[in-house]
Parts: sequence; structure tokens; C-alpha cells
Amino acid sequence: MKVISTKDNLDVLYEDNHIIVINKRVGDIVQGDKTGDKPLSDVVKEYLKEKYNKPGNVYLGVVHRLDRPTTGIVLFARTSKALPRLNDLFKNRETKKTYWAVVKNKPENETDTLVHYLKRNEKSNTSRAHTKEVPNSKKASLDYTIIKALNNYYVLEVNLHTGRHHQIRSQLSAIGSPIKGDLKYGFDRSNPDGGIHLHARKLEFVHPVTKEHLIITAPVPSDTIWQSV
Repeated sequence: MKVISTKDNLDVLYEDNHIIVINKRVGDIVQGDKTGDKPLSDVVKEYLKEKYNKPGNVYLGVVHRLDRPTTGIVLFARTSKALPRLNDLFKNRETKKTYWAVVKNKPENETDTLVHYLKRNEKSNTSRAHTKEVPNSKKASLDYTIIKALNNYYVLEVNLHTGRHHQIRSQLSAIGSPIKGDLKYGFDRSNPDGGIHLHARKLEFVHPVTKEHLIITAPVPSDTIWQSV
């Protein structure tokens, strides 16, 4: 059963005066949407308000997002000085994002670079990967390596070159290796917690204020398959 984050169970990976990094759980939504569910950003604000006994509103800037059924690293800005600098880092692709994905069908190659053209369908909230450019599509590129074979699954390490909507999910599905639990992209059954086995494992970037080179790693969730990696 998924455990939604609260201010008391928040998994904080890194924290200083300017940024805070959280290990997101399955089901957490990073920023508020039409569901009206409490977003992770509000949970982090409550945590900071209580920890530092802050009066009034707590500043927190959302820098990037993770899909609701995924887990792993989410970075927030704690100051208005840090936010635009972090936004620029992500916009200019000056961060290195590494993901782990569990798939049932072994990809044809042990390691490969995938290039597709993704076309988003707003109605179904999906992105379809095409091998050639089509109207209103965006080029998407990633590389993957098989890092472990489990009893019935394969663990891939994925590095993104672009940051498109549902990019990893749609590109892996396009090569016949949908992510475990991802019904939306062709996996045959859901996970008990409603999540998918896609984890934002590592984030590498230069601190927006101190200029320190940071490498942050998020422990995998506690389920049996992840713990076998």
C-alpha cells in the first residue's frame, strides 16, 4: 500500500538554506492539479514551517516534476534567489538526471540510444513515440543500459538527453519494454500500490548559490523487486 508523504514522514535527501531535495513516494503529486489532492509542495512547506518555526507563508519554488506514479528525486527552491538559477539549469540541460526502470521484456540491445518524436495527447494524458517526425511532435532522446537481470524482469539505467512528457515511459514502450505496472503504456497488469517501477535515482548539478557540485542519490522504494536491485 502506498504511503503518501506528510510533514512527519517526509524523506529529505538534502537540505540547506536555498534548496531542499525530497525522495518522492508513489502517489505524491508534486504540484496541485485538478484532482484537488494535497501536493508534495504543500507538504514540504509544512515541514519547513514547523522545523524552523517560521511565521506566515513559507517560500517554496517548484523546479521540476515527476509523474504521480513514479518515485525518486524532486528538487525544490527555498529562496527566490535560487529558483530562477535552478530553472535555468534545467532549461539549459545543465543537470544530469539518471533513472532506474524495471521492465519485463528485455530490450534487443544491452545498451542503446533511443531517438523518437513524441506527440502528446492532452485528452488521454499520454505521449506516443514515432520513429519519424510527425506534426506537433517533439524530438526525444535518451540512452539506457541493462544493469541487472532479475527473475522475471530487467533493470535499466536511463539517462535523459531531453525532458519530454512521459518520455521514458513512452520510449521504452515503443521498443516493446513497457515499465512494470504502467498500464497506460502497455504493461499487462497494475502494481498493488498503483505506481510504476520508474525511479528518479540520481541528480547531478551545480548548487545555484554556493556553486558546489552536488550528486544526490535516492534510495529505491521498499518493495521486493526494488530491493532485489
